[in-house]
Amino acid sequence: MDPTPASPVNALMAAIEGTGRDIRRGGYSRPVYSTAELDLREWFTAEALTRGLAVETDRNGILWAWWDLPENSSRGIPEEPDAPSPEPQRRGALVTGSHLDSVPGGGAFDGPLGVASALAAVDLLQAREKEGSLLRNRALAVAVFPEEEGSRFGVACLGSRLLAGAIDPVKALSLRDADGNTFADVSRAHGLDPDAMGRDEATLVRIGDFVELHVEQGRGLNTEEFTDAAGRGPALAVAGSVLGHGRWRFSMSGQGNHAGTTLMADRADPMVAAAQLIVAVRQAAAAQAGARATVGRLEPVPGGTNVIASRVDLWLDVRHPEDAVTAALVEKIHGQAQRIAAMEGCTVRLTEESYSGTVHFDAALQRSLEQSVARTAPGAPVLATGAGHDAGVLAARVPTGMLFVRNPSGISHSPEEYVEDDDAEAGVAALADALQDLL
Repeated sequence: MDPTPASPVNALMAAIEGTGRDIRRGGYSRPVYSTAELDLREWFTAEALTRGLAVETDRNGILWAWWDLPENSSRGIPEEPDAPSPEPQRRGALVTGSHLDSVPGGGAFDGPLGVASALAAVDLLQAREKEGSLLRNRALAVAVFPEEEGSRFGVACLGSRLLAGAIDPVKALSLRDADGNTFADVSRAHGLDPDAMGRDEATLVRIGDFVELHVEQGRGLNTEEFTDAAGRGPALAVAGSVLGHGRWRFSMSGQGNHAGTTLMADRADPMVAAAQLIVAVRQAAAAQAGARATVGRLEPVPGGTNVIASRVDLWLDVRHPEDAVTAALVEKIHGQAQRIAAMEGCTVRLTEESYSGTVHFDAALQRSLEQSVARTAPGAPVLATGAGHDAGVLAARVPTGMLFVRNPSGISHSPEEYVEDDDAEAGVAALADALQDLL
């Protein structure tokens, strides 16, 4: 079969720019298993099949598009030579890819750029194989992980966590979305068997290395340390680590009542307590070097305009390079929440919803990526990131690494997120080179 002509990554991104647009928030809203996300999964499947890839969905809802070796149709580990080796090397498949879901009102590039770049890199590799400049001894797969953002069920990287055994399947299946639907019921409605979900050793054994390309989600490539005289940063970077991060839910409970008949002195208003806690979160994080803490979601119950809330739930995101500091900061905020609640005649309950410790990517794979990227972007730096990724979750089970593409706005999880066309194409070239070196 002749390889598909090279498709620039920008053309692939343009093909999905109308999918999941959020008129109210701006940007894109593509929660897992929404119409928008399902449309993107269909788009990916069609693009993968056009390239001659074999597409399948595993028991955790992860999409895989396999480019097998001609003599190895099992998509597994190629056979080792007959001669004994004192240090047998793992020869699992090389995997790249990212996610297609988004935060509410997110940018166009967070996730889809990695998937589109993987497809465009396959174009380049297939062309090189046809011309004879690529000789593979490993299978290659492009993966699409569901619910990376956690915007529907509250736990980030849910697909990769299930695959790696980083979350109890019972906990995962009992998660509920805003409409009360469980993850189990939604998964079942989309053809999955909830009883089969969880750690998948057979799939993990197939993976030799995982390389994820992603838009950079901060100002790392635009800082003065890396910018040139014109103020332009390098197009690419290699990831060194992912900051430890987690999500916690505070539930402030008070006395629901009538907004018009309840005197101010008679109130136990959890909204007032929640407002004070949000300010305390900012102050606590600002006092700790390197920390980031955010309350980005707040839900009053019952939520009426003329009703004093009976409960307010707010979600806290905390990140720091040192796991002990993250834990101490959350405990400090919890103590402040208890004091604030008591002053307002309320109570508070803290629930940890997810946590991932700081991850340092595989050193050997990182060196290989640095060497490969240097051919496209000499001087590309190594960056730590405060954003969570599937590569960070999988790092506990397989060697993983990441490439970042410059975001000149420095803004992410927002419509202002941006990647320039030339930088996106440079990312594809570097990814293809990196994959070829590893293949």
